[in-house]
Amino acid sequence: MFNVIKGDLEVLEQGLQEAVTSTNDLVTEVGMHIVTSGGKRIRPALCLLSARGGRAFDLPHVLPLAEALELIHTASLVHDDVIDEADTRRGAATANARWNNQVAILSGDYIFARAFTLIAEEGYDPYVSKRLADLVCNLSVGEIIQDHAVYQASRGMADYYERIQKKTADFLEICCELGAMVGGMDREEMKKLAEYGHCIGMAFQITDDLLDIEQTAETIGKSAGNDIRQGIVTLPVIRALETSPDAEKLERIVTDMEMTDEMVERALEIVKATDGVDFAKAKADEYLARAKAALPEGLPDAIREAYEMVADFIGDRDF
Repeated sequence: MFNVIKGDLEVLEQGLQEAVTSTNDLVTEVGMHIVTSGGKRIRPALCLLSARGGRAFDLPHVLPLAEALELIHTASLVHDDVIDEADTRRGAATANARWNNQVAILSGDYIFARAFTLIAEEGYDPYVSKRLADLVCNLSVGEIIQDHAVYQASRGMADYYERIQKKTADFLEICCELGAMVGGMDREEMKKLAEYGHCIGMAFQITDDLLDIEQTAETIGKSAGNDIRQGIVTLPVIRALETSPDAEKLERIVTDMEMTDEMVERALEIVKATDGVDFAKAKADEYLARAKAALPEGLPDAIREAYEMVADFIGDRDF
């Protein structure tokens, strides 16, 4: 789906490695481990697609922004892994597992700082820095909201949507918006691509939450049922709490901080016995339809096709 920017992404990979290189060998080793451990690169790809859809595309000017977006995402995952006490991500050892929490947290901080250094060095419009600062704030708020709600049997869908907006949708919205800006699109086109990014971001997080219900650890690179195990109530679970005849049993499980593997399996069985999965899939499909409808009319055909393929990938993905 990213063939139109394949060359751009290859250059991006080299830039990411250069960005985490330090005069300190350990910092470089940790940074290289983190940025080369895989990832779909959806965020920088959306930025590059938006920029290529504009009238003033200049790859050397766009790349620092695309790299910074991926670095911010990467740094946030490093911190998430420490919070979650995760041992693996994408099938590889996490930084906290390979080294320790202190090294991981400080490496995440270093990567955050490197992202903003790239932005400062390129001399973008101050709006870019402001939006990226807003992004980091929203990521943090989203995680705080989630942490505050763990092991609570929340039935509030509005709260869930607010959380995933701050955790994921705001990020993809900014990728599309800022890519369009540095690529020379007008304000109306920027707004439409921002709407596209918001909608696929909402759909992306919903499908991510579905994978935690439906897939295995071998498929998604982390423990199946991990959200439930951590007391995180996602959309399929919220729906099951509303509709299942076993809702009280499910509530007792998701609010139990001493949850066993058997309890997680039982919770998954209860959720799958309801329409929770289908309900969440339908909501994701609704957001993806809105995303496609938001695409600006003047986009080059190759860019439009890529955006539509991204939406289709999010709707169909199994990893």
